[in-house]
Amino acid sequence: MSTYYRQQYPAFPVTYLSELEGQILTCPYFAVNNLNRDFVNTKGFSLVFQRSGLTEVERQFPFFKQYLAIALQPDCNAFYLNPLLLKTGSRVDPHIDRSLRSYCKTVEPPDVVSVLYVRVPDDLEGGELVLQKGKRQVAQIQPQTNMLLWFQGDLTHSINPVTRSTNRLSLVCEQYSLSEFERREIPEFTLESRAVTPSAKVSGKRRSPSLGSS
Repeated sequence: MSTYYRQQYPAFPVTYLSELEGQILTCPYFAVNNLNRDFVNTKGFSLVFQRSGLTEVERQFPFFKQYLAIALQPDCNAFYLNPLLLKTGSRVDPHIDRSLRSYCKTVEPPDVVSVLYVRVPDDLEGGELVLQKGKRQVAQIQPQTNMLLWFQGDLTHSINPVTRSTNRLSLVCEQYSLSEFERREIPEFTLESRAVTPSAKVSGKRRSPSLGSS
C-alpha cells in the first residue's frame, strides 16, 4: 500500500451512488465551478463547514450523509466539500489544496483529501489523477466508479486532460486539522456557488427553501 494514498473499493451500495449522482446533478447550486483557474471547464459547488456544522450539512444536503460518515477522518475539524464534474475538454492543473485560505490566511494544506468517484463513464479517455511529491510523481490513479480514495493533503495533484468522456463525476473533500484561532475564521457552515449571489449566500443560520432539493 502506498504511503501517499489509500483506497476502498467498492465503497458504497450501487443504489446510493445512483441517488447521489441524481441529487448532485439536479441540485440548484450545481453550476460552472466557483473554484480557481486550475479547474478548467468543470462544474460543481462547494460546502465549507466545521465539525460542529456537520449536522446542519446533513440536514440540508441529506444525500451527502452516507459519504461523510465514511470519508471524514475523526481527527479533522474543518472541511471543504465539492462535487466535481468533468467532460470532454476538462482538466485540473497541478495545485496543492488550500481552499480554506480564502477565510484564514494562515491555514496550511489539509491533512488529507478524500475523493469518491460517483460516476466514471465507459468512454472516458484521460482524466487520471496524478499525485506528486515536489516534482516527483508518486502515483497516477485511474478513476473507477465507486472507488473512495484518500491521499496526503500536501501533495501536488492534477487531473489529466479529458480527451473524450460523457460526465465524470466525483465528490471531493479537503479535511483540515485547524487550531482554535484558525477555526474562529471559518464558517460553521456556508455554501459557495456561482448560482448564488453573495448577498444570498446560504449558511447554517439562513436556509433557502430549495436547498438540497432535486
